[in-house]
Amino acid sequence: MASPSRIKKYFTEVVQETKKVSWPTRQETLVYTVVVVIISILTAFFLGGLDYLFTFLLKKFILKI
Repeated sequence: MASPSRIKKYFTEVVQETKKVSWPTRQETLVYTVVVVIISILTAFFLGGLDYLFTFLLKKFILKI
């Protein structure tokens, strides 16, 4: 079990390292979020299109429904 002094040292070091981080600005965060949402939507449409295509081909040529 960790002693209280080791736990305190750990959290002190965490705070020190957190201060060294180069955090993105609000504008950068907004831009990155929009990019992720757009890529996610495009990926969903692409995969949905592939699913539709493969389902169509499966029904048309293999299952003959």
